Amino acid sequence: MRVYFDKEVDALYIKLSQKTPDGVIEITEGVNLDTTSEGKIVGIEILEASKKIDVRTILTYELQLDKKLLAQKIA
Repeated sequence: MRVYFDKEVDALYIKLSQKTPDGVIEITEGVNLDTTSEGKIVGIEILEASKKIDVRTILTYELQLDKKLLAQKIA
């Protein structure tokens, strides 16, 4: 997943897949899902993003790691 934010146009795009979208489903004004011909969601576009969400929270992330996995020795 990749997140792109264009501050100049206030648009946020969340890319969920490397697949090329074939269509768009408008969820509500300014919120669109990019889909493949099989109906899989490959991206989410939010126009006027700062009016719809707190952009600062979407541009930060938290990584949770499995402590048991980290404790394993790598051969």
